[in-house]
Amino acid sequence: MAAVNVITHDLLPLVFFLVVSSFLPGTYSAGAGWRDAHATFYGDQDMGGACGYGAAKSYGDFTTALSNALFENGFACGSCYELQCTDDPQWCISGTVTVTATNNCPPDPSKPSNNGGWCNPPLQHFDLSEPAFTKIAQRKAGIVPVLYKRVPCHPKGGIKFTMNGNPYFNLVLIANVGGAGDVKAVSIKGSRTEWEAMTKNWGQNWQSNTKLVGQSVSFKVTTSDGKSVTSNNVVPAGWKFGQTFEGAQFSDNDLYKFF
Repeated sequence: MAAVNVITHDLLPLVFFLVVSSFLPGTYSAGAGWRDAHATFYGDQDMGGACGYGAAKSYGDFTTALSNALFENGFACGSCYELQCTDDPQWCISGTVTVTATNNCPPDPSKPSNNGGWCNPPLQHFDLSEPAFTKIAQRKAGIVPVLYKRVPCHPKGGIKFTMNGNPYFNLVLIANVGGAGDVKAVSIKGSRTEWEAMTKNWGQNWQSNTKLVGQSVSFKVTTSDGKSVTSNNVVPAGWKFGQTFEGAQFSDNDLYKFF
């Protein structure tokens, strides 16, 4: 059976959620305004790192690592941000850039927060890919002040599920998520089992100890804005560990008509 896209929402709880979530930095709210931060860039374009995405080719060249104040122990992986350089006319380039969070920028306690320890808490900091940084600032600037805000993610294709683990331990990497982008909860169902909640292992790797080999597998993915999408039987019964399957995706028309 083909994957079926099921978006779930209820108007009154959703309105309440959006009002409350607009005050939470780790929760997507399309109405949230610009906030202050700083940005640097890194040279290595492999942004696998703390989110588990590997080389993250599906996210393109415009990616970022987040300081701990934004990273939320990996729950922010996959979220999208629009940035613009500000208050530094010597180095800023006009315009904005949109990036996807694919890694963590760890703190460096050996350095002061204003001289090398850019990702030390409680700083909100973006360590951008070089292509992203040079869209908004000159490369030789090194570090610049920025304004940022959460924005919807628009990846190509459906949500991707990579099946890892062993017959008694399923570790599923979830990537290429649209809408809010950051996965907050996942449920899994085999063709011979009931729905059950998965547990986040690390980054965007989610685990289940239910034996699912030989069964088709369905997923329900919930993002920080409270929306869910279900990919029914997205993984066929003959699946093998290491394979990636593409499921349903969040629809812009359904997701943002209340914003």
